[in-house]
Amino acid sequence: MNKTFTILAAATLAALSLSASAWADTLRVGASNVPHAEILEQAKPILAKQGIDLEIKPFQDYILPNTALADHDIDANYFQHVPYLNSVLKDHAGDKNYDFVSAGAIHIEPIGIYSKRYKSLKDLPQNGKVIMRDSVAEEGRILSIFEREGVIKLKPGVSKVDARITDITDNPKHLQFLPNIEGSLLPQMYNNDEGDAVVINANYAIDAGLNPVKDPIAVESGENNPYANIITVHRGDENKPDIKALVKVLHSKTIQDFIRQKYKGAVIPVNG
Repeated sequence: MNKTFTILAAATLAALSLSASAWADTLRVGASNVPHAEILEQAKPILAKQGIDLEIKPFQDYILPNTALADHDIDANYFQHVPYLNSVLKDHAGDKNYDFVSAGAIHIEPIGIYSKRYKSLKDLPQNGKVIMRDSVAEEGRILSIFEREGVIKLKPGVSKVDARITDITDNPKHLQFLPNIEGSLLPQMYNNDEGDAVVINANYAIDAGLNPVKDPIAVESGENNPYANIITVHRGDENKPDIKALVKVLHSKTIQDFIRQKYKGAVIPVNG
């Protein structure tokens, strides 16, 4: 009798376990390895308690996460800021598969300018070469650092987001801005001492073992920064319960404290 009861109880528990698994809501999110995937790993057990199975799909570049989202291979991505997203939407205007929106801003990665030869932007030489990522959406945020340091002047009235290299009106050192390098290659170019200065996004810097707070010769300000990294979804999906739950968890004190402690200023959480 006891043996029969034990077998039935075990079978019942197995069935309940299977049912719980079947009820779990799987949320597939594409993310850059660092820091995005690391942050999502911290959110995973919290979401699991809410019945959401967070599946993290890492990506190494800035193209494939949006392609995967367009193809519905993932439910959301976490790697880009709004100006970059807007440039992608412009490139895919009219394509209903690219009708993306932000479900929420999560963190800021202040961009840094690195040099093995010089200690400040003002020390850069005449005709110095500034190596940059091949992204038009990044030009304004980079140039605003040079303007803040008094190295160049931009056209009056042009915003930080909209500024382009062609908007430079005063460049006494005749610096050459070269925006033609894939982002993941920039740390290697810095380590090889290529160019007089190399502009590196914080995620690539961290992944390469650089300290985005201490190593750059100039760093972007985190205040009033429009380049917060966001959770990107198809329009309408921002209202889905699992997406809302994800954003809420990423805005939680637990995750924000993790970001502050782990990255020590290289990644700055955005308050929900």
